[in-house]
Amino acid sequence: MSFTLLNLDYEHPAHGGRCATFNARSGMIKASAVCYDLEPLANAPDLVEGQAGILGGVRKSASRKEIPKLEEFLEKRDYTGALTLLEFNNTTGGSLETDLWMGYCAFHLGDYKRAATIYENLRKKDYVPPDVPTNLACCYFYLGMYPESQKILEEAKDSKLRTRLLFHLAHKMGNESKLMEYHQMLQDVIEDQLSLAAIHYLQAHYQEAIDVYKRILLDNRDYLALNVYVALCYYKLDYYDVAQEVLQVYLQKYPDSAIAINLKACNHFRLYDGNAAQVEMKQLIEKISSSFSSGHDLIRHNTVVFRGGENALQILPNLVDVIPEARLNLVIYYLKQDDVKAAYELIKDLEPAVPQEYILKGIVNAVMGQETNSRDSIKTAEQYFQLVGSSASECDTIPGRQCMASFFFLYRQFERVRLYLNSIKTYFSNQDNFNFNYAQAQAGAGYFKEAEEAFLTIRNEKYKNDYIYISLLSYCYIMNKKAELAWELYLKMDTSAESFNLLQLIANACYKVGEFWYAAKAFDMLERIDPSPEHWEGKRGACCGTFQYIIAEKLPKELLSEIIQLLKNTSNSQVEQIIRVMRKWGKDNRVNC
Repeated sequence: MSFTLLNLDYEHPAHGGRCATFNARSGMIKASAVCYDLEPLANAPDLVEGQAGILGGVRKSASRKEIPKLEEFLEKRDYTGALTLLEFNNTTGGSLETDLWMGYCAFHLGDYKRAATIYENLRKKDYVPPDVPTNLACCYFYLGMYPESQKILEEAKDSKLRTRLLFHLAHKMGNESKLMEYHQMLQDVIEDQLSLAAIHYLQAHYQEAIDVYKRILLDNRDYLALNVYVALCYYKLDYYDVAQEVLQVYLQKYPDSAIAINLKACNHFRLYDGNAAQVEMKQLIEKISSSFSSGHDLIRHNTVVFRGGENALQILPNLVDVIPEARLNLVIYYLKQDDVKAAYELIKDLEPAVPQEYILKGIVNAVMGQETNSRDSIKTAEQYFQLVGSSASECDTIPGRQCMASFFFLYRQFERVRLYLNSIKTYFSNQDNFNFNYAQAQAGAGYFKEAEEAFLTIRNEKYKNDYIYISLLSYCYIMNKKAELAWELYLKMDTSAESFNLLQLIANACYKVGEFWYAAKAFDMLERIDPSPEHWEGKRGACCGTFQYIIAEKLPKELLSEIIQLLKNTSNSQVEQIIRVMRKWGKDNRVNC
């Protein structure tokens, strides 16, 4: 039997919200500060908190013509405009204040490399503002330079931001003891609690993250951006309708939010289809800043997903190290193209951290194991499937039950496979990949009528031309007393090793259940191809069995002449004696043979 993934679609649109920069006090998602290659660092707006003091100074200096204008750009979250103004001012003579603001704007535009360069240059000056090392560490964090970020923090002044960043670095670097240490240092303040919620999210503890966000919202209902994070958690829990309802609270206030629009598109993709998602994505394309390069990467990625993989090879490879979902979707694309080796090479070094990654690694190993007969790959797949399917967070979800079905499928415990697949059948009754596995499980457990029905619902020609499909459907036909349909499947096949194998299956299965006429025809064909004693003995027994059925009036008498003709195809001393007996009976019963 052959295992195929229960739901191998482009399941991973990049929702983007998981790395939104959140300004809790204004209650706004800073759309131009999204970096789509990072998980949500919920306190991100404070990553450059050295600017907060300067911003206060700006308000006190409103008499200076250019500063209020800068503040106006910042209030509108127009960091491109703010940076342009700062660059213009810098041509007339730079200042520490200008450099700090340029770093701030570059960071919030997602240009972490430029922001890092600014802060690196500031560290070379005689006077280094105390927040600069922490700001630089934040830039390194967003650039994925985790060891460098941690090293910079060793010389940074102690602060709540420093603690939060160390907390996230411990998670990124897999240091559980440090993660717990910094967890204990968090306080019951909004920024720290948001940081904790982000870690819950990154560990796929979505309900725990929701609990934190809702607790904060109880006392701070004007922090509307928290609704985006709550919606994102519900999205990850597959509650797409709930996610959309919560998200709408934010969209009513900020209808031009790139992150919220993108998450809405992802919800529509899940709830409806790719076309509905593209309608929302069109709004995002119109609203997004031309300088927001990571936003354009997101659009390109999700357009591939919403269009079912169209232009995947042109777009996804360049985004693998930019958008996490790009790697997963490219793996899925390769699997759909039957390029298992490419899929395996792309995912083999990925250390899975969330259920989707474990599931996809399990699928790739399962397919690789079946194609190469590698028991090690099959065992690895079993481990991944069982890990997800038995986990407390996934055991009662649809993917969790799919995983347990896959685990027992590979273990060939088909009764258990049926149990899990029946529990989710209503969600996938029209999907060919589900029905292919469901039919195999039914056949493996001996439920041939149900297996036949499931096989016949499949419409995809790829499955219908697969030898597994043809052979198992043939077997089901035979077990359901429809041997003539199994024979018709054989007649449609071209001569090949697979057609020879199907002949053997039909011959032996028909003989086993007493469908002797089709067993005789199959053994006759086998004998022509390979005139072995075994094939003759099978043919002889099947012909005699057919003759007995004719005598018992279970088969029409007209078949007698055809049986005799089959026997004549064999050169064997026993043939004449058998034919003589048959003709005598035919003569006595007025059968022309």
